[in-house]
Amino acid sequence: MSATPPLPLLKRLPPAVWVAVTWCASTLFTLLTTVRFPGETEPGKWPAAQLYRWDGLTFLVLAAALVLTGSRRLPGRPLTALALLLTAAGLVTTTLGVGEVPLAQFLVVDVALYFIAAGHRRRTGVIALSMALAMLVTWMAVRLLSSWDVGMSAELAVALVTVIAWLLGNATHRTREYADKLSARAAEQAVTAERLRIAREMHDMVAHSIGIIALQAGAAARVVTTQPEAAREAMTAVENTGREALSGLRRMLGALRQADHGEAPEAAGLADVDGLAAATTAAGVRVDVRRLGERRQLPPDIDLSAFRIIQESVTNVVRHAATDSCEVSIDYGDDDRLSIEVADRGRGSGTRTDTGFGLSGMRERVALLHGEFTAGPRPEGGFRVTVRLPVPAPAAAR
Repeated sequence: MSATPPLPLLKRLPPAVWVAVTWCASTLFTLLTTVRFPGETEPGKWPAAQLYRWDGLTFLVLAAALVLTGSRRLPGRPLTALALLLTAAGLVTTTLGVGEVPLAQFLVVDVALYFIAAGHRRRTGVIALSMALAMLVTWMAVRLLSSWDVGMSAELAVALVTVIAWLLGNATHRTREYADKLSARAAEQAVTAERLRIAREMHDMVAHSIGIIALQAGAAARVVTTQPEAAREAMTAVENTGREALSGLRRMLGALRQADHGEAPEAAGLADVDGLAAATTAAGVRVDVRRLGERRQLPPDIDLSAFRIIQESVTNVVRHAATDSCEVSIDYGDDDRLSIEVADRGRGSGTRTDTGFGLSGMRERVALLHGEFTAGPRPEGGFRVTVRLPVPAPAAAR
């Protein structure tokens, strides 16, 4: 087992940070175009007079406040956030004395539009694109009606980049939807295949024994009044065969979940948790194991299933939690239940590339043993998997 390296820093930045950084960079670039650098006879753009007056500076401060507010609202209220960003772009443009909204200054809107199209419903993305284009059209219409200079060709380039940003976000959204559908279908097929496998194993393991039990019980019923001793022998055979069938069924339940590709062997159990913790710690994620109650021998199927659940949970922590530690609690308790909890304080939330087979497999495993399974985020941060498995009374009394 190897630790998955954390995501690059750029991919861990939320959309709000990208929007704010884009606005700062584009505004700085736009302002620099109004300055004459060495070797230039004149600046790239002549600013309006108010750029260096109190009203121009007020517009810049107000635009910055609008961008910061809009970036914070982008995840939950995307259209409101985009309206704030469009207003900020318009305020800054009024201080530049140009005939169009500069492409650099409109990049903050394009970045927000990409995230809206990629992370929200298609209808929301279409409305956001319409708002952005409507702002450009309105800007040009006002200038035309006022007989001011208009940079029509430059504004068409701005509109084209805006449409491209929306297309990229929409393509990302469709790709994620397709991946989610494939993942859900694959998980459903995996569960169905596992159930069919269980049915086949149960037939091979139990059908013969059940047939013998039926024959012996029928023979005993026929001779119970005339040959009591023969009936007693037949019922003894029924008892022995039933015990053998139950033992074989338990072994089958443990064998069904044997993992492939070099994982722990079939005989694995809770005794191997310490080795699993040591290997995971050596790989970079510390696993703290805590045992409560008196250790006792468990049926093979429960022992193996408990280990597999811990193994899969720890694997999920290593792959998705973005943390360097987790806690494993094993509570043997004083009653007829075995409780397991695996918790972490990671930042991960389950990426879209996560197939979800781990949680589905654990849920199916627990259902086979008539246990209880819960998994979800912790209120204080991180993720928790909790399992309670019933332990048969004979095993609990050993």
